[in-house]
Formats: sequence, structure tokens, C-alpha cells
Amino acid sequence: MKPLTEQDIRNSFINCSKGEAKRVSLPRDLGERPWDDLDFLGWRDPGAPDRSYLVVEREGRPVGVTFRFPTSRRGFLHRSMCSLCLTTHPGGGVSLMTARKAGPAGREGNSVGVYMCTDLACSLYVRGKKIPDSGARFEESLTLEDQIARTTGNLTAFIDKLYV
Repeated sequence: MKPLTEQDIRNSFINCSKGEAKRVSLPRDLGERPWDDLDFLGWRDPGAPDRSYLVVEREGRPVGVTFRFPTSRRGFLHRSMCSLCLTTHPGGGVSLMTARKAGPAGREGNSVGVYMCTDLACSLYVRGKKIPDSGARFEESLTLEDQIARTTGNLTAFIDKLYV
């Protein structure tokens, strides 16, 4: 992914108002992100623990999504799997992220959910740049390129649901 500016990010959001996009807390370390290893930029809002954000490049332009997710983790003892990168995590490492749909459907309150790595580091898990708390990912017969393609394909399928 190519590096994004703050303005690129704020202009990219498809499921919130311009005013909401202006108030989004952006990551302070944009210049230090491992852009070459990212399929998307994802971050959590430290001031609003139930909010996270994702920006992905689609058709040559950034597309941003705002998410909400539950912050309560009581009773989470089992392992969960991210539906994008297929990384498993012990309790709490995967969250149901809910995104309001784009356009009129979103203004009517319609939303779509996806189970994702809570830290939004799918790109780094797939590439082995970050290790899940469980210690390792499942060994796969797919090449790294195929795993990346699967992850981006799963993300694209989710983003497509926001427009329907």
C-alpha cells in the first residue's frame, strides 16, 4: 500500500459524514508505518475504545470505513479466527467489527459485520511480521502471495457489502 496523508484518509471514508471524518483520531505514527507490508491501514481510536478504522486502496483511490465493536470481553476463553486473514487468536484477539453501510442504507441504520483481528494487523500476521499471542499461525500450503490475495479478496468482499 502506498503511504497516505491525513487528508487522503479523512476524504476516504464512505460510511460517515464529512464532520465525523474530520473528528476521527488519526494514527500519530503514519510516517513510521510499514507501508510496503500493509494491504490496508487499520487503527483503533485510543479516545473511543469502541471505534476503529480501516483504509484500503480500491481502484486507485483510498476507501475508508469506520467500525464499532464491543469492548466487553467477559467470558472470552476460546480461540477465534479472523475472517480476513484466517489468523487464530486466544480470547479477545478477534472482534465483530460492525460498519454502517454507505449511502441511504447506512443513514437508515443498516450495517454489516465482519470478524477481524482486534488490532487490525492482518497484513502483518499474514507476512509473519507480527506473531499472534497464541505463538504462531496455522501452517498453510498456500504461497505468501496467495495468502495475501485471499486476505485482500476477503476484505474486498466485505467492502462490497457496504455498498449494497
